[in-house]
Amino acid sequence: MASISSQLEELYMNTSRKDMNDTLTDILLAACVTPALMPERLLMEHILLVSVLHYSVGLEVGAHFLETVVRQFDRIYSELDGTDKECDNLVSIIAHLYNFHVVHAVLVFDILKKLVTSFSSKDIELLLLVLKTVGFALRKDDPIALKELISEAQRKASAEGEQFQDQTRIRFMLETMMALKNNDMRKIPGYDPEPVEKLRKLQRTLIHSSAGSSDMKLRVSLDNLLEAERVGRWWIVGSSWSGAPMIDDQGNKTTTPSTKGEQYSAKMLELARKQRMNTDVRRNIFCVLMSSEDFLDAYEKLLRLGLKDQQEREIVHVLMDCCLQEKMFNRFYAVLAEKLCSHDRRFQMTFQFSLWDKFRDLANLSNRSFSNLVQLVTHLLHRKSLSLSILKAIEFGELDKPKVKFLKQILSKLLKETEPEDLVNIFGRISGIPKLGMLREGLKLFISHFLLRTVNTQEPPEQAKVLKDRAEVATKAMEARDAKIKL
Repeated sequence: MASISSQLEELYMNTSRKDMNDTLTDILLAACVTPALMPERLLMEHILLVSVLHYSVGLEVGAHFLETVVRQFDRIYSELDGTDKECDNLVSIIAHLYNFHVVHAVLVFDILKKLVTSFSSKDIELLLLVLKTVGFALRKDDPIALKELISEAQRKASAEGEQFQDQTRIRFMLETMMALKNNDMRKIPGYDPEPVEKLRKLQRTLIHSSAGSSDMKLRVSLDNLLEAERVGRWWIVGSSWSGAPMIDDQGNKTTTPSTKGEQYSAKMLELARKQRMNTDVRRNIFCVLMSSEDFLDAYEKLLRLGLKDQQEREIVHVLMDCCLQEKMFNRFYAVLAEKLCSHDRRFQMTFQFSLWDKFRDLANLSNRSFSNLVQLVTHLLHRKSLSLSILKAIEFGELDKPKVKFLKQILSKLLKETEPEDLVNIFGRISGIPKLGMLREGLKLFISHFLLRTVNTQEPPEQAKVLKDRAEVATKAMEARDAKIKL
């Protein structure tokens, strides 16, 4: 595999990429998509090669191969022949592209939903094949989507199951789904994760460290791929794309993610200029935030910009900047930040670094920005999007007035507005971690000396008691794992 992939890499460097993509895809599909069922190990090794080239040469390799496979699957599926195994092989290829991190779970779920909706005997066979191949990986990546799919399949089975002559297959499918739901690998006959794990280890050694560090999974849906000829390929950098609202707008066919500014009004662009959005990327992000209907609309549009690495980090910087400049705190930014953090850990890290910069600059923030920052941080901590470990950047031994005021507001809001069970989770996240020992001691001292001392004079007796009780819950939660370690 190492020599084959390096030779192909060399060919990619010396030849037209389009010719290479076309030829490689034709050869691989000729080998893997046969009327007979392909041996799984052999299929996996072919897909491993695609994944290595996807990471080392560029994502257009995987994108071209995936699009061709999905188109062929759609064509063969529509004229399905029960005896032919071509469709099974194509579904296995897509499942293994997901296994080797070429494609995101979105596409696999789209295909599973398509199969559940149709629900013929062949669909059930393909469903079982996908779930056996990648079921546990899907459960790990998106348990909620898998749970919904299983519920839908159970509804279909009870509604339409009677019409099938072979009831055992439906029973077997439902048992397999329940085993997945309960994370019970033993109940799936012939399930062996070892070959995939071995090849994944090989994949990690073959992918160069520079490429391996960034996420190159293609987050495309089934509709995205089937509409690619008409709408364009937003997932390939530099490819033209006309977004959903402009599918039938002939004048805008050449709109690309990099020239989004043309869609926005002169008034919006002038506003972006006033807010010192001085690069195309920043302007595009700002205009998306300002023109979105709600946080989900903004979230989808931001992901659709297809930004990578440094450009993607600008999303967080612009969002923070807009949030702090609002006259009144706007929860839109907090909920969008929460959604981004749940989408990928990269956003959590960027928010953490961005907040650290703000902590260092608290003295220079206006009252309005200060208040907005307090509410944003409290929301992210309350929703467990970020851990209390973000406060480790604050030196508790050298607290100045702005930092004392900031910590007081954050901790009192958190303690007053959070139920005791949630406080145990929030404060428990930093317990038992040796590196955060200083932070735990700092927080405990701050709560007892700064927060609770002023409570009796400033708060009504009932609220003071609630605050004291919850402060005790938080302190115990921070000590919980430390006590276990000592025992």
